[in-house]
Amino acid sequence: MREIKVYVTRSPKRTYFQMRYIDPVTGEAHQRSSRAIRRREAEKVAAKWEHDLREGRFKEPSKITWIEFRHRYEDEVLAGKAAGTAAKACSAFNHVEQIIRPKMLVSITADAISRFQKELRDKDLAESTIKGHLAYLKAALRWANRKKLLVEVPDIDMPTGGGMKGRAIATEEFERILPKVSKMVGSWAADSWLFLLWGLWWSGLRLGEALNLSWDDRRLLCVDFTGRRPMFLIQAHAHKSRKDCILPMAPEFAKFLMQTPDEDRTGYVFNPPSRRASGGRLGLDSVSKTICCLGEAAGVKVAERHGKNGVKVKYASAQDFRRAFGFRWANRVMPVILQQLMRHESISTTMEFYVGRNAEAAADVLWEAVGDTLGDTDPVLLEN
Repeated sequence: MREIKVYVTRSPKRTYFQMRYIDPVTGEAHQRSSRAIRRREAEKVAAKWEHDLREGRFKEPSKITWIEFRHRYEDEVLAGKAAGTAAKACSAFNHVEQIIRPKMLVSITADAISRFQKELRDKDLAESTIKGHLAYLKAALRWANRKKLLVEVPDIDMPTGGGMKGRAIATEEFERILPKVSKMVGSWAADSWLFLLWGLWWSGLRLGEALNLSWDDRRLLCVDFTGRRPMFLIQAHAHKSRKDCILPMAPEFAKFLMQTPDEDRTGYVFNPPSRRASGGRLGLDSVSKTICCLGEAAGVKVAERHGKNGVKVKYASAQDFRRAFGFRWANRVMPVILQQLMRHESISTTMEFYVGRNAEAAADVLWEAVGDTLGDTDPVLLEN
């Protein structure tokens, strides 16, 4: 317990009694108002403050600026995260600066965050995007609290709705996309793009993972056919969890890859060329946009949202291929196996997005066991 003594003083120029103490470690003098006009009341407030100081419960308000905090967080936390994660966090911070315009870290209050949410909705952002921005902000503020940069983390009411996230596409919808490839990218590049689409369909890889997949470079996400079963070798920098690991490969994807002759198994597994054949390798954004255009050309709608500017439609993307893979395997394996197939860092993610949302499929199986409709169900079964 720190030996701190708080004294009550009175200045002719002030309405309220003041409380003052000297920090025994630094020798600094600290003073604040008691908000009391009578000495006895001021002494009670001073006694409470003294007790809190001795117990270590009182902290001076944070004096760090928002910019100083952001630079520290980017250098000490985001620098060790995947590039995509860091980019999303920075996007959230950019929106905070545009809307709240904080000068100090303590400017990020519960009221400011509530206004932040409203402004984001006024910009017609999807609820899933708003939820993502708030999640990154919340994680950063919690880090600031642990580092003693922020006394208290403000309350953040997270959106409960989703919206515009997409869904698992059906096999029929995937097959509608394939004929659109040649017209979209050119007949000379069609085979390479079809190879990528089928690879995404059978593998469950994130698009960034697929474009980073190598036949023989173990510094990247790499195919490994040397063991008893085909596997993925994943270096920390190439995986969302930032850990080196070996993970199982879906049998269909392994058989798909094995169709490639041995002499061609070098370099990147997927390398879709640009429509203009410029010679450079396409980036993640370019490939993602092309796949979304294919989904739109095939008329595969995966979500829509009614906003202030009308109805916004989302068409099938690479992420929806991955969702389809996850739902197919959710009915075939235990959650812990599905977690490894999907390369989720946490089993809770697997349960929430795939196992937990597969209730309708399970219900179909139950109803098929006793009859598809109430009309052809044996009443005795329902009574029992």
